Amino acid sequence: MAAWKIEGQYMETCNCTYLCPCAPSHLTARPSEGDCKAALALHITKGEKDGVNLDGLSFIVLMHAPKAMAEGNITVGLIVDERASDKQVEAISAIATGSAGGPMAALGPLVGKIAGVEKRPIRFEADGMKFSVKAGELIDQACEGVAGAVRTNEPLFLDNTAHPVNTRLGLAKATRSIFNAFGIKWKDTSGTRNGHFAPFAWSG
Repeated sequence: MAAWKIEGQYMETCNCTYLCPCAPSHLTARPSEGDCKAALALHITKGEKDGVNLDGLSFIVLMHAPKAMAEGNITVGLIVDERASDKQVEAISAIATGSAGGPMAALGPLVGKIAGVEKRPIRFEADGMKFSVKAGELIDQACEGVAGAVRTNEPLFLDNTAHPVNTRLGLAKATRSIFNAFGIKWKDTSGTRNGHFAPFAWSG
């Protein structure tokens, strides 16, 4: 029996222009800005770890890779819903950093620094193919799915990828992407930057 399990909805934006080269290249391509800044936001609809209930909580993994992600030395910071108790923060931290196993553990060898954990009110909103997430003054991001040609109410998908959240990602463009946490800063509202979204189901 798994020690923990969480499921819900994810979205992210990054500083690469659409389409971000990281996922299609298995993290080996040079990011379009030379470095990679990305905020992975996850809203848990149902989950628990070692008896600690995590239903309804959100968290954001903020990452900075100075070169291609596969080259490592990635800085990772974690923002957790301010409503989380100390035990819930501990559980989410273990899941998000990969120390409890699961999908994020695969990134472990590439992480050079854990920058810390912050708590903020996190608002995660989803409306069809539009997503937005705000975490206090630290993160303010939004994206809109790029519609497919056959089923225009669904996005184009990137499938069979090594992304830790899901092997199948909806493709999106970031309409707003603002990061200011853990020394990682980025601001763009041009609508030309990359986004992804997908449901997720993790366990470990």
